Amino acid sequence: MDRKNKKLHQEGDPLKSGTILLMAVAAGITVANIYYNQPILKEMAISLKATDAEIGRVSMFAQLGYGLGMFFLIPLGDKVDRKKLILILMLSLAVMLILMVVAKGVVFVWLLSLLIGVCSAPAQIILPMAASLDKVNRGKTVGIVFSGILVGILGSRVISGFITDWLGWRYVYAISAVMVLTITVLLKLYLPNVKHKFTGTYAELLKSTLALVKEHELLRRSAILGAFTFGIFCSFWTTVTFYLSGPAFGFHADTIGLFGIVAIGGALVAPYFGKLADKGNTKKSLIISVSMIIFSLVLLKLFPVSVIVMIIAIFILDIGVQATQITNFTRIYSLDENSHSRLNTIYMTTYFIGGGIGTFFGLLCWKHGGWALSTWQMLLWSFIAISIVIFSKSRTKKKQTMAENVLRN
Repeated sequence: MDRKNKKLHQEGDPLKSGTILLMAVAAGITVANIYYNQPILKEMAISLKATDAEIGRVSMFAQLGYGLGMFFLIPLGDKVDRKKLILILMLSLAVMLILMVVAKGVVFVWLLSLLIGVCSAPAQIILPMAASLDKVNRGKTVGIVFSGILVGILGSRVISGFITDWLGWRYVYAISAVMVLTITVLLKLYLPNVKHKFTGTYAELLKSTLALVKEHELLRRSAILGAFTFGIFCSFWTTVTFYLSGPAFGFHADTIGLFGIVAIGGALVAPYFGKLADKGNTKKSLIISVSMIIFSLVLLKLFPVSVIVMIIAIFILDIGVQATQITNFTRIYSLDENSHSRLNTIYMTTYFIGGGIGTFFGLLCWKHGGWALSTWQMLLWSFIAISIVIFSKSRTKKKQTMAENVLRN
């Protein structure tokens, strides 16, 4: 990387590997803030004198805020300078993190969690930005940046578990604030500027974003599939914290955080599916990835108290969930070269609404039926997800057959 990258980046010019790495790291550091809370909910509950249900809403509000940020802020990536937008949001994120360090009362923590989610939107501005800069190997480039997001999501659990065990949960947010400020300086120095393409008003921008839903059936199918698979992901990682800290295992926060390392391994395998998607094998990729989710949940049902099976299931589950998302990204970014941020808005807003709903139902099932009911709920969602893939495949074949018949006649 060099400071020449500060000039306006021409569309189609390849990104340097160092710039791609910076974007991946920045996206990971930003998105991690939504997930730091998951392994440390028990410790936060004790500190804030909150119930499991009350503290579980911290995760829900963080995901809800992220969804709101994606819908109302990410479309701006097609209208304003993405670099400036990213820098403003990241500075705002650092402020919210500092406030979390001194937060008193669970209600204030809910509010800050919501705002942290909103200000974590740069992760999803960086992703379509990377996609627009490499059309030939888009799946590979998106896979690298998305791997950074995945490592941030999964590594956040390891980091927060250890920091909480040694220093306390508030230090998690203090250290994160320092990391966010540091990466913001690096982005200011080295992130390229990209010309925006939308010239209308903000209201017209949002209207055009919603119009994409009606225009692209593939976008609708991909978004719904993403919502269900991410709902499984969030439901799992919220409830597994209570399960691993409960009577079945009795693990502390630092040990629970170590399971995130297993998930990181799965995330690093997932970009292979981006290369597969570059070759046009998106249906095959989705069938394999969603089937892996189902297989991992079946393992958890069959062997609920085995640490070895838990490790294997987490590894497979995370490959399946993340590979599904990478394949979906590759599909939707090919729909309209001038609307990457808006396409990403529709997909990721639906995606995180699914995550919020998954967290809600995961907590509800945990309250009324513990780990057994929680895993049944996740398994149900996974069967709905595979049905979406199979149904869309059948429709594609049906359309092809109809087209062939028209040609023959």
